[in-house]
Amino acid sequence: MSDRRRLLQAVLRSDLQSFIAKVFTTLEPGTPYQDNWHLHAIAHALTRVWLGETTRLIINVPPRMMKSIAVTQAFSAWVLGHDPTKRILTVTYAREFARKQALDFKTVVESEWFTDLFPDCRIDQRRSRGIEIVTSLQGSRYAGAMGGGVLGRGGDLIIIDDPIKAVDAVSEAERRRVNETYSNTLYTRLNSKRVGAIVIIMQRLHEDDLVGHVLDRDEWEVLSIPAIASEEMTYRTGAGPDDVYVRPIGEVLHAKRESAAELELIRRNIGSMEFSAQYQQSPVPLDGNLIHRDWLRFYDGPPEAFDYVVASWDTASTIEEVSDWSVGTIWGAREQSFYLLDVKRVRLEVPELRRLIVETSLLHNVDATLIEDTELGRAIAQDLRRQKLLRCILRKPRYDKTARLLVQAARFEAGQVVLPRQAPWLDDFIAELLAFPRGRHDDQVDSTSQALSELTQRTSRHLIDQRLAAKPRPRTRRRLRKT
Repeated sequence: MSDRRRLLQAVLRSDLQSFIAKVFTTLEPGTPYQDNWHLHAIAHALTRVWLGETTRLIINVPPRMMKSIAVTQAFSAWVLGHDPTKRILTVTYAREFARKQALDFKTVVESEWFTDLFPDCRIDQRRSRGIEIVTSLQGSRYAGAMGGGVLGRGGDLIIIDDPIKAVDAVSEAERRRVNETYSNTLYTRLNSKRVGAIVIIMQRLHEDDLVGHVLDRDEWEVLSIPAIASEEMTYRTGAGPDDVYVRPIGEVLHAKRESAAELELIRRNIGSMEFSAQYQQSPVPLDGNLIHRDWLRFYDGPPEAFDYVVASWDTASTIEEVSDWSVGTIWGAREQSFYLLDVKRVRLEVPELRRLIVETSLLHNVDATLIEDTELGRAIAQDLRRQKLLRCILRKPRYDKTARLLVQAARFEAGQVVLPRQAPWLDDFIAELLAFPRGRHDDQVDSTSQALSELTQRTSRHLIDQRLAAKPRPRTRRRLRKT
């Protein structure tokens, strides 16, 4: 063996980024490999996993930036090559995609250069099949789909690559299915919860996607790489003191693959919301989704008097759903401006919730208490009417949640909606408002849409009445009698 070949093998064994480049040329022989700093940052983060320096790693990167080749193919081959006893589970959103990844992995580990590089990693052809590769030392790599096929299997390393399709991320039921699969099935498959590692690599799709779900429950190392730098960012690209990449504001991630003009075309085609999530790794854009941050107006002190005040309640759907959020927002209308006065966001049993609705309405001297027409809402409203405690109005939504807020978006854009400059609940309210419809919660948004719909109708009728009252009555002509 020549010295040059020995040197190349030494590099491939010790440097994961070089190994990733070699895997790329194996799987994409007709495509030139284009090196970029983000591949070094990914390789460094994965090397930390291999060395046991981190056991929970999230990598968020835009589409078509070699994430699957780097992580699902190259890193799993690297791990199994160094230690053929390791057991690896790789999971993606669809069985067909998992099968394609398994075939690509088989191409790598059966290549001549790989078998020369790692002679101890021999594939047991008798036990290996399409979606599983087994080594002669009982190590393995199994490729499965989210929600199926991994029961009964254990792993030292779990790689989750795009657990949900982009088109499915808008579905709360589909997000819940993926998140529950991770918590109830995948996480339990680790052979050791202490030293076993999990790597999630995906583009962000929703605030409550799998990344949002796991960050709420555990400590993770996160490598987030947006397509365009929204601020100056610093990335580790290696273990050395000088292995740092400082990314300036506005820099495109990989201009040779996708230029600024091409990214702008993508943004126009998929929309700002999708681009912010998938390409910028920010499911909540800095300026908001349906409601933009620069539309928000604030008051230091509310008017001394209002034309009309309402309490708007979005309660749990059924009486049994006592663990769901119930939200009440209090609004005052002054001419064509609508002031948010208070927010109550609680999880209460029915008697306590009923008591809070009464106390809040009396405290703010509301003219009407709006309650969404759900099973629980109807029960509370009927009881309050029977007791003659409040003027309750049941409101049954005519459109879905997104359409209801879109109707009221013009109020925000016109500067008619005014929020307090300071309130203990303000940050949570604004965060939910700007995140909608990609946020985890929408209770405050529903309550707001309901209130603004009522106040808009009230003030419109009030203005019409004022104009009619101020308009002079037309004079009637006296008709001359014929004599």
